[in-house]
Amino acid sequence: MASYGSSSTASSGSRTNGLAIASLCCGIVGLFILNIVLGPLAIVFGAVSRRQTGAGNGAGMAKAGIVLGVVDVVLWLVLLAVAASNGGFSWYVGG
Repeated sequence: MASYGSSSTASSGSRTNGLAIASLCCGIVGLFILNIVLGPLAIVFGAVSRRQTGAGNGAGMAKAGIVLGVVDVVLWLVLLAVAASNGGFSWYVGG
């Protein structure tokens, strides 16, 4: 009979750091929406994850999250400069 209480595959391998995953997700989503909020979050999560894990368990994801976070912040600055050169921001609500 099978033993339902134990799972050998879940406990045998090393787990990826959750902050590395959060950094990568914030960096990817930040490319599309809320890049001024998610970009710095991706940088911070990636830096903390790299400090915690060193070279293993999600170091590549953390590095990618940091790079995407920097891209998010630069993208926000470019969009801000384009908006400022076109006469600033204006809010138009209804008729």
